[in-house]
Amino acid sequence: MANALQATFGEGHNELVQLLMDIGVDSKVLAQGGEYGTALQVACLSENKELAEMLLERDADVNARGGQYGNALQAASIWGNKELVELLLERGADVNAQGGYYGNALQAACVDGTWELVELLLERGADVHAQGGKYGNALQAAKDCGHDKVVQLLLERGADTNTSTQTVQY
Repeated sequence: MANALQATFGEGHNELVQLLMDIGVDSKVLAQGGEYGTALQVACLSENKELAEMLLERDADVNARGGQYGNALQAASIWGNKELVELLLERGADVNAQGGYYGNALQAACVDGTWELVELLLERGADVHAQGGKYGNALQAAKDCGHDKVVQLLLERGADTNTSTQTVQY
């Protein structure tokens, strides 16, 4: 972790975070850097919608990149948290942002296997052909993780079974 504030976010101490923001600590720097990138990513990884909303209300950058999960949308997608993903998309999250361990939000959602979330991301313009991350692409992630229903959805949406994957080793 980059600092003690990230640990605070991870523990869900919303009142402490609110106090820090009330005294003028900028939400953009509360927990920048390190394994989890930003405070918003930590809130999404903790599945703490209240904290995510609080940070977004204080102008946290919904598309800030960095950390293991690349961005907040990818962090919310890995746990299949449709409610958080919808919040981030409503606030302007880039559905095709690249980076992090899973490469993008669609690939992260495919690892989780939440069909409804994969469908939502595809409806919002997620690129079924995007390459990168641990599995190389969304189809490979769903296949390797044993999510047959998600594999079928990706194939229906045009995923190419012949695409060579470029995986990233971590």
